[in-house]
Amino acid sequence: MVSLPHPSVLHAAVSAPCLCCRKGKDQFDNLEKHTQWGIDVLEKYIKFVKERTEIELSYAKQLRNLSKKYQPKKNSKEEEEYRYTSTRAFLATLNEMNDYAGQHEVISENMTSLITAELTRYVQELKQERKSHFHDGRKAQQHIETCWKQLEASKRRFERDCKEADRAQQYFEKMDADINVTKADVEKARQQAQLRHQMAEDSKAEYSSTLQKFNSEQHEHYYTHIPNIFQKIQEMEERRILRIGESMKTFAEVDRQVIPIIGKCLDEITKAAESVDHKNDSQMVIEAFKSGFEPPGDVDFEDFTQPMKRTVSESSLSNSRGDGKSEPKFGSKSKGKLWPFIKKNKGAGPEDFSNLPPEQRRKKLQQKVDELNRDIQKEMDSRDALTKMKDVYIKNPQMGDAASVDQRLAELGQNIEKLRLEVQKFEGWLAEVEGRLLARTEQPRRQSGVYEAQNPSGVNSCAQDRESSPDGSYTEEQSQETEMKVPATDFDDEFDDEEPLPTIGTCKALYTFEGQNEGTISVAEGEMLYVIEEDKGDGWTRIRRNEDEEGYVPTSYVEVYLDKNAKDVHKPLQKISE
Repeated sequence: MVSLPHPSVLHAAVSAPCLCCRKGKDQFDNLEKHTQWGIDVLEKYIKFVKERTEIELSYAKQLRNLSKKYQPKKNSKEEEEYRYTSTRAFLATLNEMNDYAGQHEVISENMTSLITAELTRYVQELKQERKSHFHDGRKAQQHIETCWKQLEASKRRFERDCKEADRAQQYFEKMDADINVTKADVEKARQQAQLRHQMAEDSKAEYSSTLQKFNSEQHEHYYTHIPNIFQKIQEMEERRILRIGESMKTFAEVDRQVIPIIGKCLDEITKAAESVDHKNDSQMVIEAFKSGFEPPGDVDFEDFTQPMKRTVSESSLSNSRGDGKSEPKFGSKSKGKLWPFIKKNKGAGPEDFSNLPPEQRRKKLQQKVDELNRDIQKEMDSRDALTKMKDVYIKNPQMGDAASVDQRLAELGQNIEKLRLEVQKFEGWLAEVEGRLLARTEQPRRQSGVYEAQNPSGVNSCAQDRESSPDGSYTEEQSQETEMKVPATDFDDEFDDEEPLPTIGTCKALYTFEGQNEGTISVAEGEMLYVIEEDKGDGWTRIRRNEDEEGYVPTSYVEVYLDKNAKDVHKPLQKISE
């Protein structure tokens, strides 16, 4: 008889691993939830940084728009106002604010590239790694559960075979004790009992082998596989925590890197503020608006008790605001100037700015002269460029037709001539104003009205011929009563009798010129003439056609051939054409 242990003992021996499997599975579930929470935290931080970059960009854009809004518009009155130190300081502040906005754009760009982009890529890698680790853990868990199920099946089979062997043994013993049973039946029962015992022994051996295998797998599972997986998950989680810490450090460093540049912007704003000079600005206002007028003199006492004819005080209000009917006294100075307190005319003024006070008129005329000179230089540069192009076309006809630029060259020459005439006109007005300002500064303080009446000729010679009109505008006195009549003398006849200038060469007219101004002479294209005075640097050459016709033409309109030997002034020239 074979003695087998009771199956309940074996069942108690292998029931504990089932609880361990359930606990291991629970730990995997907890770790899975925790690591997913860690990824959510990382994504939340990425979203936070992204919103911060959007705020920085929006702030920088608003700062740039603010700076652009208050920038002076080109060719406007605002641009002229920025010559004062206070407004220049404000302009410097606007420029520095533009640079200040640029630093916030740098913050946004660096945070996007160093934090948002890097963490976004890292989160994708982290999700893949986490998925791989938990896949390995579930696979190991499924393997140990499969081994456990095999062990359970082997145990149940062994238990069943043991019970069958016991029943077969009991049946054999019963049959052997019964005297009515044949010997063959007893032998059959004995063989059946031996078969069942053999099957129980085989099940026992199989169960023992399966148990040993399970114990080995279980040891490997809990001491090797699972610890390795947990270690990898731990390392992954620690890297995540370290990475988010480094990102927070980078978050601060990005801000810290631009602090020196922002500090420089603020230093420049402070420097601009310190450059504000109130004295200089006040002086600029004085220079801009000073008129050059002298203050009005004392009002003379008018004695109404005397029967003698009274004269109106020149500095009284009645003169400055009169109706203009009274005749101006010959040789008197300009009337009392109350121009600062009289409303000025609106609208466009005369071309010579004669409606302005002397000092302001001088500045306006000087600005006009400078502007015309710049236009002349621009036209001359264009002419020089076209001349060079024409030379290239002449040397290389395949590049273009040289005659195609002749018309444009002629137009430029005419434009230059017109501009030079304009310059001469404004320079004449400018010289007139400067001469009067100089005379005014040199003349002594004006005398009383009685002294002027006693010295009409002397006063008239240095009197101002400019006065304020009743509406406040500044005009020239063109009244014939106040102008001095200079008698004709023989002085002009001296010029009629002087000898003509000798010729110093000849010239050929390159273009037709209509001499419409005094002192100029008209020439036709291709005409040959005499040169009696070459260009002195003002762009004009003096020529002669015959004994009675001579004048100035633009130097650019003629081709000059100078000759050291003087030519006969009466020698005729023939007109030729190209």
